[in-house]
Amino acid sequence: MVTSLAWDRPANSNLVPATALLFASGYLLVWCGFSLAATLLQWGLDNAGLLSERMAFGDAILASSVLIAAGVYQWTPLKDACLRHCRSPTEFLVRHWQSGSLGAVGTGVRHGLFCLGCCWMLMALLFVGGLMSVTWIGAISLFVLMEKTIPWGDWVSRLGGLLLVVWGVGNLVRIA
Repeated sequence: MVTSLAWDRPANSNLVPATALLFASGYLLVWCGFSLAATLLQWGLDNAGLLSERMAFGDAILASSVLIAAGVYQWTPLKDACLRHCRSPTEFLVRHWQSGSLGAVGTGVRHGLFCLGCCWMLMALLFVGGLMSVTWIGAISLFVLMEKTIPWGDWVSRLGGLLLVVWGVGNLVRIA
């Protein structure tokens, strides 16, 4: 498997670190773009008065809607496809590697998009628990780690989705 990734290594072993950096730069480009978009969203929500002092949604209906949306997303084919690619980076590289400098960047961007597709809605939950809540960040990180690494991660993902929907609907019922 690895030999197909490094097929040109014996001829030019000096390019391997540069190629790895190019791949990483493509991956980071995706996450930097997402971070910029999330920051702009946060500023917009804050300016509109929709965030509390904890940097969480001040409106319970909005927070519940995000909980439900995140829960439903956990059950979508897109989430499944992204999670499948994110679970095995080596398999992804073997199947999708593109040679050359631009190929390395492109492969990094593609892998970054799959990882973003896997996690973006869970990251939106930060607006529910508070953007600066270390506990909330840790809980979401632990959940992402579990769904990506443990053998029954699909079930963790689906159960988490169900719990998020129940939580969101429960909040809406309580408000009404």
